[in-house]
Amino acid sequence: MSAARKVVVLDYGSGNLRSAQRALERVGAEVEVTADAAAALAADGLVVPGVGAFEACMTGLRGIGGEKIIDDRVRAGRPVLGVCVGMQILFARGVEFGVESVGCGQWPGSVTRLHAPVIPHMGWNVVDSAPGSLLFKGISPDTRFYFVHSYAARSWEGGPDALLTWATHHERFLAAVEDGPLSATQFHPEKSGDAGAALLANWVEGL
Repeated sequence: MSAARKVVVLDYGSGNLRSAQRALERVGAEVEVTADAAAALAADGLVVPGVGAFEACMTGLRGIGGEKIIDDRVRAGRPVLGVCVGMQILFARGVEFGVESVGCGQWPGSVTRLHAPVIPHMGWNVVDSAPGSLLFKGISPDTRFYFVHSYAARSWEGGPDALLTWATHHERFLAAVEDGPLSATQFHPEKSGDAGAALLANWVEGL
């Protein structure tokens, strides 16, 4: 039996850290929750969680040099998974309450408020997974994942080789992106029960 994959959940003051840790341990990963850059760079996989406001998350991330950690891993081809606001901050910009914030810039484009009669988008929703997706491998198309958000990336301006998974809440938005070593989900795998566990297992398997 091969050794467990080592995964760091990046602790920058935002996100469901213990929930993410438990979900990853459930699928066999060896998990450490830390802000330590050396550990984050050395791990087989890095998870960047995030809840709340885009700008607050970016402030916390900058406080531990998180942007550089993510960038160094991506440049080295080492897997990173962003979750919820941890996905949003990978884009160049976030616009909340009319204020534009600078993101990590791994992907071009903006995260903006959803145009829907009911905000936030909260609860279970299906996704239209990308053909050839590794994250959604073996997961039925009618599987529901748990979302809670008011903002999202509503278009893709990045590279043509990225695998894009979409969902709809009155309008279409990006539910997941797989772009080389950098992946992200707008929904919460750690709150999505067996469906989330299957997705995390697929990610860990690919480390």
